[in-house]
Amino acid sequence: MTTIRNAAREKLEQSQLSLGVGVRLTRSVEIAKAMAVAGFDWLFLDMEHGVMSLEACAQISTAALDAGIAPIARVPNGEYAIATRALDNGALGIVMPHVDTAAEAREVVNRLKYPPVGHRSMGGIGPHYGLRSVSTGDAASALNAANLTVVMLETPTAIANAAEIASVPGVDVLLIGSNDLCAEMGIPGDFGNEKVAEAYRAVIAACAKHNKFPGMAGIYNEAIMPRYIEMGARFILSGQDAAFLMAGAAQRTGFLRKLTAAV
Repeated sequence: MTTIRNAAREKLEQSQLSLGVGVRLTRSVEIAKAMAVAGFDWLFLDMEHGVMSLEACAQISTAALDAGIAPIARVPNGEYAIATRALDNGALGIVMPHVDTAAEAREVVNRLKYPPVGHRSMGGIGPHYGLRSVSTGDAASALNAANLTVVMLETPTAIANAAEIASVPGVDVLLIGSNDLCAEMGIPGDFGNEKVAEAYRAVIAACAKHNKFPGMAGIYNEAIMPRYIEMGARFILSGQDAAFLMAGAAQRTGFLRKLTAAV
C-alpha cells in the first residue's frame, strides 16, 4: 500500500499547530527547504491573489515534497482546471476560497478527490511517489488520504453555514479568511472585534462536532493571534514571504542606521 507524507496533516492529526507560510513573492525552489528549516509545516502557494504561475507552483511543490514541507495551493474560486493540475504536479492540498454553502463544499470535494470520494480524473505518474509507477488504485487511495481539502469561509453567510459545511465528507479544513470576513462585516481590519471572535467560535465548534480542522488566515498581529489559537484554531497561515523579508531587512537597516548615527 502506497503512503504519502503530508507534514501539515500530520500536525493536525496530532492536535498540534500546523504552521503555514504564504509564498507570493518568491519563485525559487529553495524557498521550500528554507521554510522547512525555519520550522513551517506547509507552504501556501497563492495563485488567487499572487502572480505565481502553475509552472512555478509545480516546481516549488516538487521541491517541497523532497524538503518534507507540504505544498498547499490556493486557486481562484471555481478554477478546478488549475487546482487539479496543481495536485497532479506535486501539491498536497488545495485551498478553495469563497465557499459559502455546503453545496459549494460538496462541489469542491467532488472535483478534488478521486473516486469513490469524488470524481477527479486520474493524473498518471507524478512527483508524490518519486515518479515511480504505482497502481491506479493505490495512487488514488494514497492521495485521497494525504491531500488536504481546505475551504475558505470569508463571509457572514459562510459562517452561518459553518456547521453544514463542516458536515460535508471529504472536507478537511475550514479556514477563516479573516481579511475578507472583516470587510464583509463592515469592520475592515478589526480582527479583535467581538464579531470576529463569534465567527471563530462558531467555526471551531462546527469543526469539533464534525471532526474537521479549524484554520486562521489573515491575522498576523501577535497580540491577537493567541486569542483564536487558544479557542482552537490549528491550521495557521502564519505570515508571508514578502512580509518576513521586509521585516528582517528593516530590522537590519534600522540597526545599522543607529550605529552610523552614533559615529
